[in-house]
Amino acid sequence: MKLLSKIPAWAKNKYLLTGLAFITWMVFFDANDIALQQHRRSELKKLQNEEKMLDKQISQTKQELDLLKTSPATIEKYAREKYLMKRDNEDIYLINRK
Repeated sequence: MKLLSKIPAWAKNKYLLTGLAFITWMVFFDANDIALQQHRRSELKKLQNEEKMLDKQISQTKQELDLLKTSPATIEKYAREKYLMKRDNEDIYLINRK
């Protein structure tokens, strides 16, 4: 009897103990614990940033495509830069930068 009288009243409350056990289980032992949630949030942010970058790249590519469809000068510039095409009286010098 003396042992039970030394325990504080709040520690005898079964609802508090059950709540603490539930919180402990959810934080550390559950399949969706806090560490996993944090990892998923960081992964989501990384994927959202990648999506923004890809959307920007898509819009730039669409603009370039529109220019290629309408402007012969742009077609010539693109062919010279991407495929190293040249006119008959020209020489091309490639410089590799590392």
